[in-house]
Amino acid sequence: MPQFSQRIIQWQKKYGRHDLPWQPKLNQPIDPYAIWVSEIMLQQTQVTAVIGYYAKFMQRFPSIAALAAATQEEVLQYWSGLGYYSRARNLHDAAQTIVDDFSGVFPINFNDIQSLAGIGRSTAAAISTFALNLPQPILDGNVKRVFARHFNIAGYTGAPKVAQQLWQIAERENPQGTENTQKAISYTQGLMDLGATLCTRTKPKCTICPVNDSCEALALDLVKSLPTPKPRKTIPEKSITMLVLLNQNEVMLEKRPPSGIWGGLWSLPEVADLNDLTEIGLKPTTTLNSLTHTFTHFKLHITPQLIVVDHQSPAVNQAAKIWLPIEDAIAAAIPTPIRTILLSVQASMNKKT
Repeated sequence: MPQFSQRIIQWQKKYGRHDLPWQPKLNQPIDPYAIWVSEIMLQQTQVTAVIGYYAKFMQRFPSIAALAAATQEEVLQYWSGLGYYSRARNLHDAAQTIVDDFSGVFPINFNDIQSLAGIGRSTAAAISTFALNLPQPILDGNVKRVFARHFNIAGYTGAPKVAQQLWQIAERENPQGTENTQKAISYTQGLMDLGATLCTRTKPKCTICPVNDSCEALALDLVKSLPTPKPRKTIPEKSITMLVLLNQNEVMLEKRPPSGIWGGLWSLPEVADLNDLTEIGLKPTTTLNSLTHTFTHFKLHITPQLIVVDHQSPAVNQAAKIWLPIEDAIAAAIPTPIRTILLSVQASMNKKT
């Protein structure tokens, strides 16, 4: 077994994370479903942000069958605020696939796991390793950073050639053989823990790293420059006006298309031009504070307009729209910026009463 792997294993047993809610307790069976849900939530999201959502999600959807039987809207409601909502839609789709194609039992074949919606090679490897005791090399964001620094791999980690180098390292360093299964599990968890707690993106704790004496980036003073950042592109910006249509204590929400940003969530109606409102008999009451929400590929500037209306008006009484008490709307499957707007409106209403 490579010395690098041995040191990671020794460090993980003593200093790694052993009490995460999805990790099996001593002498308890491993639940592949619990591991799967956690791995999907942890994609592009830190552990501290995931833990609260995970507990509520698992309480409502305690099994693959429960998740598959739920509506997508309810799944999105329990995901609301966690972001990257395609993960929730894929999770729901995959649960239905498991029920339909695998008799409701999470598959053990590695290719079958990768065939499920929302599961790529690294996520499939983590599930196979932790849930099925069938170790596979992983390469998530934290591990890419550890490898890029320790083995001095320059270049953007998302570039195909660089990714191929990193996968070769992942395969080489992963403990091999059935006799090393438990060591491979500890090693995999150790890599994740090391990247999350010591070899962090900023302010890494190199002095207490278990492999600092063999880290090439540390020796060459390259820790701050590795991994190589993604080439910067100008982020496009978009401005929209959203309508907070209010009738007494009720606000109107509309369902977004199933694909695209906030796909399948409830949101506020949008208009490109306020002049369009007069044509359908609506007049803005108050311009609320604007806010900006940054997506992966663009920035969205939102200007909310509060409009007091009669919800029986033909101008607003349309299909794919619902009226909810504002407190219910805040708790619905809505994006975080929409919740921020509605909370501001609610606070303003409470001041007046």
